[in-house]
Amino acid sequence: MTTYETRGRICQGVGGAYTVKLYDEAAHRKLYPAGSPLCGQTVRCPARGRFRYSGMTPLCGDLVTLRYTDASFSFGENGLAVPDPNGTDMSVVEILPRRNELIRPAMANLDGMMIVASATHPQTPLLTLDKMTAIAVHNRIRPLILITKADLDPTAAEKLVGLYSSSGFETLAVSAVTGSGIDALKQASQTFFPGRVSCLCGASGVGKSTLMNLLFPHLKQKTGEISYKNKRGRNTTREITLFDLSVSGYPDAWLADTPGFTMLDFEQFDFMRVDDLFDAFPEFDPYFGQCRYQDCAHVKEEGCAVLQAVREGRIPRTRHDSYAELYGILKKKKPWDLDSGSGRA
Repeated sequence: MTTYETRGRICQGVGGAYTVKLYDEAAHRKLYPAGSPLCGQTVRCPARGRFRYSGMTPLCGDLVTLRYTDASFSFGENGLAVPDPNGTDMSVVEILPRRNELIRPAMANLDGMMIVASATHPQTPLLTLDKMTAIAVHNRIRPLILITKADLDPTAAEKLVGLYSSSGFETLAVSAVTGSGIDALKQASQTFFPGRVSCLCGASGVGKSTLMNLLFPHLKQKTGEISYKNKRGRNTTREITLFDLSVSGYPDAWLADTPGFTMLDFEQFDFMRVDDLFDAFPEFDPYFGQCRYQDCAHVKEEGCAVLQAVREGRIPRTRHDSYAELYGILKKKKPWDLDSGSGRA
């Protein structure tokens, strides 16, 4: 029996089985054996047992090598290969080098992150927003902040747009009810999605799935309601699913809707080291090297250029408050703690 290899991208992983979209020959001719009979199709298969011992777990967004045999597919009347739905004799055998790897959302090779926050009910804490922007910047991921439910509290939405725009982030306020900001979002999408693997992330109930349905109605994402008892959203997305946006006119583009989360525990998970934190706040960049002391932590030191900028209103105080809190957490972590594993969520 002949053995073949091809490559693809993991779009979902549930219970040890992975849904993989195999590369399109025209777009990825150099990345897999020409003439692969399963090219462009979606298959579902397990990963080989060696991943269990290597310490690497396949993630949504991973580029992988699959191995299969003649038993993995049959030929239909049109002569095209039809994959066995049970993944017979097919498995993921290699994870290709990752551009980046995130703990939350648990994805690999992200290029863009739409960070979704609600102006109200449930209101997203500023520290949570600042954690997400820091994670994106640290991993060289382009962030786009979307403030939803702007119709319910226009003042709060306007303040958030002003806060994060002044910090250098592309920020839009939108309302799925009135349609306010949706045209601007669609226009921004023209340059945000093409050529990128992107995700929507944020707490449950902020409107991630609703935004996906507005941008891509054919995806038909399930939406949830807010509990009026605790003002929290009900999580309607159970696992990460990566959608191919090429059918929507965005070439080589992918978008994931991620399960809602609020806990980004910098103490438990290894999002970054303390030495990386300064660069994760882009509004600090103009003051690099201007402090009185070379080893300035930019927390409470005399002669700190960053603190002076905060006092003068050139850096939002809430942003510096988040920096100081994260600095205190990361400063306590020892190097051996960072190398002992991330406690992947």
